[in-house]
Amino acid sequence: MKLVPLPAFQDNYLWVLHDGQRALVVDPGDAQPVLAFLRESGLQLEAILVTHHHQDHIGGLAAVRDATGAQVFGPAREAIPGPLRSLAQGDRIEALGLPFEVLDVPGHTAGHIAYFTPEVDGAPLLFCGDTLFSGGCGRLFEGTPAQMLASLDALAALPARTRVCCTHEYTLANLRFARAVEPDNEELARYQQHCEELRRRDQPTLPATIGQERRINPFLRTRQPSVVRAAQAFNGADAGDEVAVFAAIRQWKNEYR
Repeated sequence: MKLVPLPAFQDNYLWVLHDGQRALVVDPGDAQPVLAFLRESGLQLEAILVTHHHQDHIGGLAAVRDATGAQVFGPAREAIPGPLRSLAQGDRIEALGLPFEVLDVPGHTAGHIAYFTPEVDGAPLLFCGDTLFSGGCGRLFEGTPAQMLASLDALAALPARTRVCCTHEYTLANLRFARAVEPDNEELARYQQHCEELRRRDQPTLPATIGQERRINPFLRTRQPSVVRAAQAFNGADAGDEVAVFAAIRQWKNEYR
């Protein structure tokens, strides 16, 4: 299997997974790069996986579906243009012969879902839309801090080698903020240097891994003493209230420049 992040818009990635003949695509916000890649690679698109309803994730959906006849899968609790198979927590689907488990991960949007498959060429794979980013997490447009914390906990519990295929190249900005939260995190400093070098070579920083994110992402580390102290310094968050600590870090990120 080959995993390809197709750049779109300013900083989106439209993920394509293929075996040289058949393909699936995740969140086709723009049809043109998807259809061009399929044509140039001689691929037949079998499935379209949608994580949430924002336009930069579904703007090209109808055109890609109409051009390829691919089956569309998407969140049951969001308005996604049909026809599609609606999915929620615990549902399982098959695409390219791979089993995918559906996870409810509300927070960024109310009905956001993610897709997890336990083994693709030796490691698990996660398509998580705008819930988890490398070094960060999505803004809370429709959900609550408690919902997003629970969603991130569910993703953090996945195997450490899980490849995290999120849909924006936000990594460097996220890591600058993460360093403000945990300036003494040496693993974070090394990872930031690594990602800066990748971007200097115009290479994507993604996919990340769950194991790496547990070590460097402040939104997966809100129970760590260093992050709790940072939240308290920011707005006096109650150290004993894990949701309040998470909300403080998210508010700080919203305001961070």
